[in-house]
Amino acid sequence: MRTKKNKGLRSALAAGLAAVLALSLAACSQTGGTTASSDTDANASGSNASAQTTFTYARAASVTSLNLWTEITANNAFAIDKVFEPLVSFDKDGKIIDWLAESHMISDDGLTYTFTLRDGLKFSDGSDVTAADAVFSIKQHQAEKDAALPLTADIASVDAPDDHTVEIKLNSPYTPLLAELANFSNGIVPKDFGGKSEDDFFKNPVGTGPFVVSDWDKSGDLTFTKNKHYWQEGKPGIDKLVYKVVEDGTQAVNQLKTGEVDGIESPALENLDELENGADTKVETAGSWVTHTFFFNTKDEHFADVHVRRALAYALSREDVTKAVSFGHATAAKTVLPKAIEYSTQDSIKPVDNDLDKAKAELAESKFPQGFSAKILLASGNNAYSQAVQLLQSAAAKIGVKLDIDSVDIATFRSRFKAFDYQIMINSAQADYPDADSIIDFQADPDGFSKSYWTSYSNDEVTKELKQAQVTPDGSERADLYKKIQQTLADEVPYIPLYSPDIVKAVRKNVSGLEVLPNDSVRFQDVKIG
Repeated sequence: MRTKKNKGLRSALAAGLAAVLALSLAACSQTGGTTASSDTDANASGSNASAQTTFTYARAASVTSLNLWTEITANNAFAIDKVFEPLVSFDKDGKIIDWLAESHMISDDGLTYTFTLRDGLKFSDGSDVTAADAVFSIKQHQAEKDAALPLTADIASVDAPDDHTVEIKLNSPYTPLLAELANFSNGIVPKDFGGKSEDDFFKNPVGTGPFVVSDWDKSGDLTFTKNKHYWQEGKPGIDKLVYKVVEDGTQAVNQLKTGEVDGIESPALENLDELENGADTKVETAGSWVTHTFFFNTKDEHFADVHVRRALAYALSREDVTKAVSFGHATAAKTVLPKAIEYSTQDSIKPVDNDLDKAKAELAESKFPQGFSAKILLASGNNAYSQAVQLLQSAAAKIGVKLDIDSVDIATFRSRFKAFDYQIMINSAQADYPDADSIIDFQADPDGFSKSYWTSYSNDEVTKELKQAQVTPDGSERADLYKKIQQTLADEVPYIPLYSPDIVKAVRKNVSGLEVLPNDSVRFQDVKIG
């Protein structure tokens, strides 16, 4: 059997991060990055009263649900992964690492996956974690009819031979399974939800993660407190983590500068140089699994026509878009698969891009040779997206296509595109786990959860190839399949990949230990403020 162990977990997690600074215990008001004595400690005699350290993180949107099986958008996913943890995970380089499992083994035929749990694992309520909890969690994920990131392997059984062993058996090989299990949606919950209903459980969830939900306003902020039973000894290094909703990016930057917040989840690319060189601020980065993209609703009569889609793609220069919006912190995307993910053809693919004569010729071949009018759905408040939309609008006008901008708030935007209530939209597409299937299946499977990322795009050959890639072992044959898929998607243009940005978080200079991940999330358990 092929074996993978990760005995040096602590050192692996800390690799490449800044040296941990000493934790300041100076008592002061409990705003971003500062410490304050608890009521009990404040009344204690003597000078040994303990202090509470809070990290305040500015985010653009509130957390609306913590159900790890039904959620997919970043506002929820990157709160869920602070509460629940999977058997295996990945590091900032996208390498699979053991997490709740101390080790795992895959049989030579690829049909049996065996995971050995770490000793002494506990949930945040102090109860023991056993293999039965993992089995329950995986089976619940399988059974969830509204699963956003379903387990698509042909699983024959999930069993617990003993309290420390989880065994997954497949009917047929499925290459992305291990990477898929590293996703936040495969976190472990208590068996039978600890005696609660599913709805009640997710209102006040119990997990193994470094933090526990304390106060939660579904239209505002969320406050976590440290999990006192966390399995990584001495962690987390902060007592509270506050997700503070700051919708305006300029306000978030100003609050970081003044110390009102300790970090910004999504700093605008235009602010990065300023924050990187600021007197009290810095940035932390990781490789990118994200591609910002124009998506076409192929159910719309105009964008059902491949010549229309190709015409707009040829009319637009992705390099110009990237230069205009990224300030040197992104790479123009030629394929849907980010370069940081294995099997990306970023350096070899032939995109439909930046040729006005070909754009006019494509439109002439379409059902709308004289042009037409349509709308681009845009979430307000994103300057980069607004600029990109204006560039597409200008490019389209050169071939006789009039595009109006339909700007709405983020909640309305999400509701509308998920209801296929749009013609063109701009959105981010990101891999949730380190395998090409994470992007390709989500963006090209018409029968999947997102119906080809809410485009309804369908190509029988692409569907056949992506299903074949799922069962093909890693190597040249799998690489060839993804090469074919990416070229077909580039040629038929159900979406126009624009740019892959650096994954960047901005923090105060007194913050250390923040681990930025390529899926755009972060780990806070090593964070200290000093």
